[in-house]
Amino acid sequence: MRAVITVIGKDMVGILAKVSAECAASNINVLEVTQSILQDMFAMIMMVDISSASVPFDQFADKLEKIGREMNLSIHTMHEDIFNAMHTI
Repeated sequence: MRAVITVIGKDMVGILAKVSAECAASNINVLEVTQSILQDMFAMIMMVDISSASVPFDQFADKLEKIGREMNLSIHTMHEDIFNAMHTI
């Protein structure tokens, strides 16, 4: 099972480190990362493997959302099935 994590906000040191550290703490493997900095805005999409997660998915998503609030970022975590359903015509 996989999930998609999106991060958007003002660029600052440590965004990728903070998100990936939470993944590691929850035994979630980062499969792919793409990120861009547009002027001073940071945008990142991560594909992660949640099949061996040590915490329930909703708890992991809540933790990332909390990190986002603390860093003044928008962090959204979506299960791959939901993502696919939203993008299928």
